[in-house]
Amino acid sequence: MEMKGQALLSTILALLAAILLLASTPAQRGLEIAIEADRRDTGFRDLTAELVMILRNRHGQESIRDMRNRVLEVDGDGDKSLVIFDRPRDVKGTAFLSFSHKSGPDDQWLYLPALKRVKRIASNNKSGPFMGSEFAYEDISSQEVDKYTYKYLRDETLDGQECFIIERYPVDKRSGYSRQVVWIDGAEYRTQKIDFYDRKDELLKTLTFQGYQQYLGKYWRADEMDMVNHQTGKSTKLVWENYKLQSGLKARDFDKNSLKRVR
Repeated sequence: MEMKGQALLSTILALLAAILLLASTPAQRGLEIAIEADRRDTGFRDLTAELVMILRNRHGQESIRDMRNRVLEVDGDGDKSLVIFDRPRDVKGTAFLSFSHKSGPDDQWLYLPALKRVKRIASNNKSGPFMGSEFAYEDISSQEVDKYTYKYLRDETLDGQECFIIERYPVDKRSGYSRQVVWIDGAEYRTQKIDFYDRKDELLKTLTFQGYQQYLGKYWRADEMDMVNHQTGKSTKLVWENYKLQSGLKARDFDKNSLKRVR
């Protein structure tokens, strides 16, 4: 009798969980998915990587830039990140520093070696192109949960993977986007694809992620990110390699005053 009682209780609890899930509004369900994706990627502490940026114009002509990236997790706030350009010669020594925040505008600076000065990126310019690429300044800051409101749309198979599709709406009215549609796989909660819609609500860009690999047995990073601008025919691909997590970076490695000394 006791075993039957436990089985009945388990069944009741499972039914209650299913009812609660069905009772979630699309907004609640979308937020839950975003929170779970963020939770699974919390705790990596810091990251370094090398990357190649491949810029293509509408005729398929390419230009290539070699870069390095550093990221630092910040308790209670968004990540800090530093991008350093190594090649070609005309951009060598250029450095971009971003302090993302959970809410409110990010703080961003660009060091231009030719001018030997640090330029602050105005918060109303966040939709501008990053170093001539199809990535905007707001695309390369950490995508904090509180920067958006959400709506769950549906489940869908993408490239053989079962995905949640959610829509997210930027809280910041100065964003270059009206909304973004995001595909997140249900197995590991990794972002697989994002459609970006401009302020006129027309499809502007699509970002796809490929070649995910796992680090430290927990954290997933993509080897390639491909951003295609549907309105201009241009694209930018980022090819990542030599990811290293928990290498001991500190806040002083992301000091605004150190931009000029970046090597």
